[in-house]
Amino acid sequence: MTTRSIELLRVVHRSPGVTRADAARRLGVGTGAATELVAKLSRATLLTQAPAAPSGFRGRPTTVLLPHPAGPLALAVAITQEAWRVEAVELGGASAAASSGRHAGSAWPEVRDAVRAAIDELRLRYADRPRAIGVSVPGTVSRAHRVEAVGIGWHDADLTELWPDAEVFTAGNDATLAATAESRRGAAAGASVALHLRIEAGLGGAVVDGGRPVIGARGAAGEFGHMPFGDPAVRCPCGARGCWGVAVDGHQLARLLGEPPPADPISYARRVITAAAAGPGPRLTAVQAVAETLGRGIAGLVNALDADLVTLGGLGADLLATVPDEIAAAYRDGLMSIHRDAPPPIVPAALGDHGPIAGAAEEAWSALLPRLA
Repeated sequence: MTTRSIELLRVVHRSPGVTRADAARRLGVGTGAATELVAKLSRATLLTQAPAAPSGFRGRPTTVLLPHPAGPLALAVAITQEAWRVEAVELGGASAAASSGRHAGSAWPEVRDAVRAAIDELRLRYADRPRAIGVSVPGTVSRAHRVEAVGIGWHDADLTELWPDAEVFTAGNDATLAATAESRRGAAAGASVALHLRIEAGLGGAVVDGGRPVIGARGAAGEFGHMPFGDPAVRCPCGARGCWGVAVDGHQLARLLGEPPPADPISYARRVITAAAAGPGPRLTAVQAVAETLGRGIAGLVNALDADLVTLGGLGADLLATVPDEIAAAYRDGLMSIHRDAPPPIVPAALGDHGPIAGAAEEAWSALLPRLA
């Protein structure tokens, strides 16, 4: 496969349904060269063409470029604190099939077996079409694809056990992958330096600089939830005291309300936030306190990182929808003066809970595209 062919596949992946004429312009080639490239990729069952919608203008009609119906697939896996989902994803990001289940914080071997069974079923259904896999998990992922997920008690779990002989295997932290997806297909598209924060059972995030997430030397960048922005009297499961993540999640809401630790902190937090939206009362007071802690922490990160946009996913988006004024006031109060005239906007993640699996698919496809032949 030539470099130009791979570039055309990348164009279609970013913009499925792009016209052949527009793709040619983006590649800087003439129509004849574009036609030849498309024909070559069609013979390789990578692309197909379809008539473009009528434009209303005179001239020769063009075609749109789409993934071939028999083309390669990337399998995307998202494992959360409570559930898992597997999707077969086409070039361009569309899901061809999906399977999901719940695990309620089970041990790694049990979750691994359930997810691997779903992967095997998709591989059986699609024969040799699955060529890559991307995995999203709620923990720190090493370059050897091993995960530390303290929130659910997984230590040094080997993610490659999900598909041991995969041609292409990628894996990452859920918040980092959600940030990748937001920068490529969501609310942060076009941002120079985007900060993404995702609150589930704790807080994670990532900085995306020029379209690429900063992952750090050991794959642990973005563990913003373990910065000391919280209450020093509260110990985090990571072993430290005062972590920001345990000051903005469901466990913190329970502490503020004097209620027992929730078995399902994410669902619990969503119930409390929904109840807070009904009006004044203890639940609104607790949610406002958490929102203020979130806003102050965001200000600290913006001061340090000089981001031009902040996206919030998970419970962060719920808080932003319910108590935006409390987040905004604490955020502005914590900003350096150079940022106050035009504070970087704080917006909800456009991809919502789909962000981590969309990011897993993006990483898998990014690694697979140069290998297609």
